[in-house]
Amino acid sequence: MALLQVWRDWAYSQDERTKEGKQFWKDYFELEKGIYQKLLTKPVKAVKGTVTELAKKYEIEPLIMAGFLDGINDSLVKPNPIDTMEKDTLVNIDINLEKLYYNMVACKADWLYNLPEWDELLSEEKRAELYKSQKSSGTVVNTERKIGRNEPCPCGSGKKYKNCCGRAS
Repeated sequence: MALLQVWRDWAYSQDERTKEGKQFWKDYFELEKGIYQKLLTKPVKAVKGTVTELAKKYEIEPLIMAGFLDGINDSLVKPNPIDTMEKDTLVNIDINLEKLYYNMVACKADWLYNLPEWDELLSEEKRAELYKSQKSSGTVVNTERKIGRNEPCPCGSGKKYKNCCGRAS
């Protein structure tokens, strides 16, 4: 079984409603934060090595590194073969900084997109632009037609529009 599947089976079996599950994810997110702090301090060069080598470099277990690589993969210049990854698979962490910041906002990972290391990498204006772009990407605006008075209200109340949000003030 590929290392990523082992990670997913193990990590996603941790129930965050339990004390143990909360502690697992708290510990994982702290490790993840530490790796990002190191990576973002010197992001100019890509970091290369096997999963085991990178795990050793960042002082974590290879299984945790597999989880980290899963999370960062969509933010890399060239994604790694994470689905078939094993401990001896050569991986490359070459970060697209704007994509990484955007994806961190998408995941609501404020402990990551608010890291002070971003100050040296992306201007405050660029971060605000990426933040706004990501937040508005999920907003659907229906400009094609007007809602009829007798149609169900789009707020989800179950009432007719005329008796809910369309009521005259």
